[in-house]
Amino acid sequence: MKKLILASQSPRRRELLEKCGIPFLCDPADIDESFDHTKPVEEEIRRLAMRKAEAGLIKHPDAVVIGSDTVVVLNGTVLGKPADEKDAEEMLKMLSGNTHQVVTGLCIMSEKKVYTDVSVADVTFAELDEEEIRSYIASKEPMDKAGAYAVQGLGGKFITGISGDYYTIVGLPLNMVYEELKNLSEY
Repeated sequence: MKKLILASQSPRRRELLEKCGIPFLCDPADIDESFDHTKPVEEEIRRLAMRKAEAGLIKHPDAVVIGSDTVVVLNGTVLGKPADEKDAEEMLKMLSGNTHQVVTGLCIMSEKKVYTDVSVADVTFAELDEEEIRSYIASKEPMDKAGAYAVQGLGGKFITGISGDYYTIVGLPLNMVYEELKNLSEY
């Protein structure tokens, strides 16, 4: 069986992939993650996931590589990881009381086969007051998360509703990965 590589430094993606019960190694892809805002979100997120998988495949040509990327989209505006605390505050104010989409791109690639897909989930936030936002930012959790929150962490207390795949929001659409990896021998 081929070696499986997760081209991500995300501890959340690593934890999720462990749930599939397939042994793997983590080797983060070092790519330019610039997002082209002139292109459709799903197209761009798929491109970034593919670039991560391609970078992993260059380093591990005999392996099967998983690349994934996630963004938060509110009313057509892409919210990536906050640049600083002020940016995180602005993002959380925008999300407060609104429903947004979390878009995760997935690419599973070997020299023989490429699988790509995109998963979208809707997330509804409660109304947040300034103290809640300040306190959450002080926890430092928002600082390396798309949209400045972690559904599986302290940010989960602000979520009033989810429509779609929870794991898409965390950063790796687990069922998509599992279903595709059941056919790992095809890679």
